[in-house]
Amino acid sequence: MSGFFLKPPVFFASVLVPATSVIGLQWGDEAKGKIVDILTERHDIVVRYQGGNNAGHTVKFDGRTYKLSLLPTGILQSHVKSVIAPGVVVNPLALLKELDGLIAGSHDCSSRLMVSDRAHVICPWHLLEEAALEKSRGSSAIGTTMRGIGTCYRDKVGRSHAVRVGDLICRDTFAAKVKEIVPFKQKILNALDPDGPQMNCDEIIAEYSTAADRVRPMVADTTTYLLDALDAGKWLLFEGAQGSLLDVDHGTFPYVTSSNSSGCGIHNGSGVPERAIVKMIGVAKAYTTRVGGGPFPSELDNEIGQRIRIAGNEFGTVTGRPRRCGWFDAVATRYSARISGVDSITIALLDVLSGFDELFVCEAYDIRGQVTRTLPSRCEDLAAAKPVLRRVPGWQEDITGITEFSKLPESAQQYCRAIEEIVQKPIEFVSVGPDRSQTIRMS
Repeated sequence: MSGFFLKPPVFFASVLVPATSVIGLQWGDEAKGKIVDILTERHDIVVRYQGGNNAGHTVKFDGRTYKLSLLPTGILQSHVKSVIAPGVVVNPLALLKELDGLIAGSHDCSSRLMVSDRAHVICPWHLLEEAALEKSRGSSAIGTTMRGIGTCYRDKVGRSHAVRVGDLICRDTFAAKVKEIVPFKQKILNALDPDGPQMNCDEIIAEYSTAADRVRPMVADTTTYLLDALDAGKWLLFEGAQGSLLDVDHGTFPYVTSSNSSGCGIHNGSGVPERAIVKMIGVAKAYTTRVGGGPFPSELDNEIGQRIRIAGNEFGTVTGRPRRCGWFDAVATRYSARISGVDSITIALLDVLSGFDELFVCEAYDIRGQVTRTLPSRCEDLAAAKPVLRRVPGWQEDITGITEFSKLPESAQQYCRAIEEIVQKPIEFVSVGPDRSQTIRMS
């Protein structure tokens, strides 16, 4: 297996792979970080292209566990350049906190990090505005992470009150923007919550200018850098954040994130053209999880769901919130695999399902008496969906030490084949534990 991860060259379907992408196929938290970490060994550059510090990746490296949020997973590899591309929204304070955490763990990675001057900046008003808006929604709250991601993206699209990293590192430009934006935003905040906090322009300018001094050496035109790297034959790995079902255009709207978290977001988020990416790997858990609000047809709001939650440690990397758990939703995963154009899929955390007498895969929905194998576009229809389940025998064996697919219990193989059949994509990797060595590559 180790030979697969050595470069150069590696071929997929007789095509040399200069650029690969790893995409989550569910509602996020699919354990993408492990696959990205494994693949990083044979790439030169790892690119984060959307989202912000609302994402969470847990990576084991050199015997230690790291929880990354804004930084690309590849940041821990000394031979790799890590890029935060224009499609990401950056909280500079959160970025520096993550970097300082790595430095404390003997990984000073700042020289290997590049931040796009086109990326937008999350400012204090974004966090305050998001919290006030979420509070005002009451029982209809979307369930955001309260990190200002959505409100920053909204200002990005609105343009007039947007701040980019290129503005942040120019002291005069940033100060002028803060003095223009804060009075406007304060009026909105006061209207939403008259007793809410009051912002101080001078304090914001001072805090963010101090952060800007540290960030400035990392800032560059990453779009040109990535295009030049492709021309030079460098190997690029694109790292998705969240999951395809949270895509703002193609996900379960409005219970989504504020960016294109499916494979559709790679090109506009990074500036790298679609034709350059010739390998797309989708990642899905062996079951399904979701955080926050929104419909979840295969949810197990019972002792089985709790058993999966405990066995899989299903608590948010960023927020610590318990994740909702349910049977594998092959309808939703097939939809995600199709819109993201994945070539193959990875089944993660298969070991969590050991010990069940029987397992189930959702292979269709019954929506008001109509059976469909298509994910509906309207949230109201998905909320009305009842799962049509396929039963698969469970297994009792501990599979965490198995390194070959053929050595898995027959029922575990059958379970994977059922997913493969319904999703209609070949399985390339099966993860049976958190360590790199606990990853089976399909023959």
